[in-house]
Amino acid sequence: MKIILAPMEGVVDHTMRELLTMSGQYDLCVTEFVRVVDQVYKPPFFHRICPELRQGGKTRSGTPVRVQLLGQHPGWMAENAAAAAALGSPGIDLNFGCPAKTVNRHRGGAVLLQEPETLYQIVKAVRDAVPKTSEVSVKMRLGYENTDLAVDCARAIESAGADMLTIHARTKIEGYRPPAHWHLIHDIRQQVSLPIVANGDIWSRADAKRCREVSGCDDIMIGRGALCLPNLVDVIRKDAAAMTWPEVCDLLIIYASFRRDAHGRGYLPSRIKQWFSYLKRQYPEALPAFEKIKRLQQLDEITAMIRLCS
Repeated sequence: MKIILAPMEGVVDHTMRELLTMSGQYDLCVTEFVRVVDQVYKPPFFHRICPELRQGGKTRSGTPVRVQLLGQHPGWMAENAAAAAALGSPGIDLNFGCPAKTVNRHRGGAVLLQEPETLYQIVKAVRDAVPKTSEVSVKMRLGYENTDLAVDCARAIESAGADMLTIHARTKIEGYRPPAHWHLIHDIRQQVSLPIVANGDIWSRADAKRCREVSGCDDIMIGRGALCLPNLVDVIRKDAAAMTWPEVCDLLIIYASFRRDAHGRGYLPSRIKQWFSYLKRQYPEALPAFEKIKRLQQLDEITAMIRLCS
């Protein structure tokens, strides 16, 4: 079983990737998406999105980190893919799953699931632009408004030469509302032969087991679940005990120190507060702790209060 850490725009940046992969149990991470419109980005831009490119395309624990691109123009997507690959990205990931209204309004992300031929053209252009040794992976949802074109999209992606396909088991319209339709991933698997990774509503070891059984996929991708339970990958893979609240508090403090080490300043307080919105699902202690920090603006004050709440 491979377990991949999902890309989450505005949440799973390089600092969060470093933190969540500390145990070394993930097989792969994917960056937040690079929005491609009408230019080829220069190395400093890619290094900002993916600082791991400066250390062999891996986190400190050795987990590979793949650059993700989002866009609708095959040519520009291909040129940026080639640029990222040349900088050492261990493969290229293509985003056809983002449900954000702004992105979709500009023909990016999940809206392209209405156009299987466009998916084919983009994937093929990227596949042709990067070395054969560089894996091209794709992330999609079951569809935009419905699932009618799900198989057509998967077939287009496969025929264009993709090496791996991750499917979030909902449509764009469904957003993140439960349930995730793992059984529909199974149906798609019957129609294509490329490796498929199942994604959506994996919050526990039991969920991971059930997802694999229902979808028929060996491999899974976890996102929100890993933010709610920071050692979820260890729980799934090794049946480890869930991280305790004091351990989570220690992790929150490390989260801030990682950023301070990299840039000589504290991590944005808003990002720490944002993480509490996920932790509240798993830890009852998170809500009263958040109430104590939500109006604090200085990082040192926030970390001091987190220590008291542990």
